[in-house]
Amino acid sequence: MASNPNQPSPRITLIGTGTIGLSFAAYHLSHLPSPSNLTIYDPRPDLAEHINTHLPSYLTSLSLPHALISQITLAPTLESAILNADIIQESGPETPSFKRSLWAQVERSAPADALLWSSTSGIPASEQIRDMRDKSRVVVVHPYNPPHIMPLLEIVPSPTTSASVISRTQTFWTARGRTPVVLKKECTGFVANRLAFALLREAIHLLDRGVVGVEELDTIVESSMGPRWAVNGPFRSYAAGGGEGGLRRFFENIGGTVDRCWGDQGSVRTGQGWEEGVFEQAERAYGIVDTGVRDRVTRGVLEVVGEGKREREQDGENEV
Repeated sequence: MASNPNQPSPRITLIGTGTIGLSFAAYHLSHLPSPSNLTIYDPRPDLAEHINTHLPSYLTSLSLPHALISQITLAPTLESAILNADIIQESGPETPSFKRSLWAQVERSAPADALLWSSTSGIPASEQIRDMRDKSRVVVVHPYNPPHIMPLLEIVPSPTTSASVISRTQTFWTARGRTPVVLKKECTGFVANRLAFALLREAIHLLDRGVVGVEELDTIVESSMGPRWAVNGPFRSYAAGGGEGGLRRFFENIGGTVDRCWGDQGSVRTGQGWEEGVFEQAERAYGIVDTGVRDRVTRGVLEVVGEGKREREQDGENEV
């Protein structure tokens, strides 16, 4: 039987070594007292070479020694990878058929009290568990990329996920300094991606109309709502914009402009012919993005924002 996953050094198995899987590997290595408690399984034949080539960049961004890699357990089979795990976290292909097959196999060999997490970016748990006998065990733990840096984890239970699984999952991430948010119901893409994709859709619409270019649009976001939303989400931001009247006053003041913008927003979809022009602009502007720089800058921003939030919470306590 598995031990408590919220103990200091739980046995964690990661399935899949794409960008999300490797990012989670770096995160777990930064918190596990014993790196040997991390097991990785991926059926690719060059698994060791792949990890040795790509995991170091993630470790560097967390100032972790590359020597930790040699202490990770690489499992030859799925069964051996999960046999004694406290936590099994999959970051495999984004196809419902793969995930349904995987969880049915995991259920046969995993300890009865192991936590089963899916890192899917949009496939609800209820679609993944159809072939399982016990449909209470799996919960989506959706990260915001890159998860070794970003604090958000969207905890998305299916209607049959047990309250214990939700609670234990939330406790695990909270104890490790992350921000787990439990969604009230399933929806495709969950919340963070849906908000991000809504902005992306309007950005593409504006480019397609010739209003702005890729670099100019990114500059606008990075110089306005980017910093603002790092401190306050949209509701708190616009409540502040309404002054003493809050969000209600904000809409009283410029609700007409908001309405006209909403009515004029694009309904772009993939396959409508905008892709090549937008892709070419992005390639000319950025080429291959240096994720190391991205991660270092993002960590710095999060540290400053975290300090500001602690001050805000302290001020609130002082007012009570």
